[in-house]
This record gives sequence, structure tokens and C-alpha cells, in this order.
Amino acid sequence: MKAKSKIKSRRSLAKWLKEQRAQGKKIVFTNGCFDILHAGHVSVLEFSRSKGDVLVVGLNSDASVKRLKGSSRPVNSQLDRALVLAALESVSAVCIFEEDTPYELIKMVCPDVLVKGGDYKPSEIVGREFAKKVVRFALLKGRSTTNIIKKINK
Repeated sequence: MKAKSKIKSRRSLAKWLKEQRAQGKKIVFTNGCFDILHAGHVSVLEFSRSKGDVLVVGLNSDASVKRLKGSSRPVNSQLDRALVLAALESVSAVCIFEEDTPYELIKMVCPDVLVKGGDYKPSEIVGREFAKKVVRFALLKGRSTTNIIKKINK
């Protein structure tokens, strides 16, 4: 499967999810900016995929990343970030969202499992009410896009 075919609009994602559910597949969802892909990202994506049959990744749009991280971000465009994510074996589908949070996307997906980083308290996890189960992932210490950017700028 070509990576580009894993990048889906909300409409095509909804259709694809219906097909996956009809096959009895367990849907897992996680999200993030995934600006400069690093070992921490790969770990959370592989962990997420291990929790079900298919992994849907909600990807913050460029405008959303700028609002969350500041005017110097993202480093990579949303289409480049989506393509890199889609090329990973653990990722089944990528959907870009414009909002600051993936609330509406999670509401549409209604995942069996919602995975979020351990830096979030359960009560802070957006969209948790739409998932059958919420799982937190222990982040890899010292692995972050912000740290990579700081290192490059030294």
C-alpha cells in the first residue's frame, strides 16, 4: 500500500472506518503534531498499534501547530508530516485536523482505544468520552521535537 493512500479526509476516513468495523477490526486512535519524527514518536505509534488492529493518527494542521507551538513551528508542512507518518508500518490512516484539539475527529472516529501520552492526566484527555478505553503511554525521557530544535540551534 502506498503511503499517500493512507492520508484520508474526514469523509474518506469515515467510509474506511465503516469497512474496518464491518471486518470486526479494533480501532485505535492517537494524535499529535509529529513535526520532526523521532524515537519517542515511533514508540508511541508502535505502542498504539499494539492495542488494536488499525491505528488512526490525528495530525495537527500547520495552522493548529502554529497556534499551539508558536510562529516558528511547524518545521515540516502538514502534507510532509502526514506522508512520513503514513509511510510507517504501524500507521493505518492519517487524518489532518484544523482545530486546536482532536475532539471532533475523535467524536467521529469513536475509537475502541484512545492512546495519549503519560504527561496527560486522565481527566485532561480530550475526547475520552467517545472511546471505549483510554490508555496512557509513558513518554521516552528527553525525546521531543523541542529538544531536537534546541540541539540544532546550539
